[in-house]
Amino acid sequence: MTSSPEQDDSNNRIVAVTLDEDSIGRSGPDIEHERAIAIYDLIEQNLFAPDGADGKGPFTLHIGITGNRLVFDIRREDGTPVVAHLLSLTPFRRIVKDYFMICDSYYQAIRTATPDKIEAIDMGRRGIHDEGSRTLQERLKGKVRVDFETSRRLFTLITVLHWKG
Repeated sequence: MTSSPEQDDSNNRIVAVTLDEDSIGRSGPDIEHERAIAIYDLIEQNLFAPDGADGKGPFTLHIGITGNRLVFDIRREDGTPVVAHLLSLTPFRRIVKDYFMICDSYYQAIRTATPDKIEAIDMGRRGIHDEGSRTLQERLKGKVRVDFETSRRLFTLITVLHWKG
């Protein structure tokens, strides 16, 4: 008898995220606040199933940067190493740049633009965010199974890691 997908995925989740201060560094209070929100949102609801872990989570995720690569150090809740993945940041460079540019336009628009213009810019912002989320999901394929919403939350965290304030 096979178990239902809900049971299979009950342990396939992240329960803690830490950022490598040596490679990512600390930032000002506004950026630290945005990072904390992105981490909270990710932990609150996610599907995160490293290949080969067979649902033996939950997992912790330690994120760092080495060179032009994002490091995902995945461990079990008790600290037992599961796997570490290096993901090139190059596929995200243009998307993150475009995302920041449209976010700037959005924040300027909410001060002076019409509601229709604000909505159009926000739809574009969400579209770029979705593109980044799909790119991340594709880059994780064969390494870690994530649903689209988890990919969105992880992409949000990646953008916040690039934010200079």
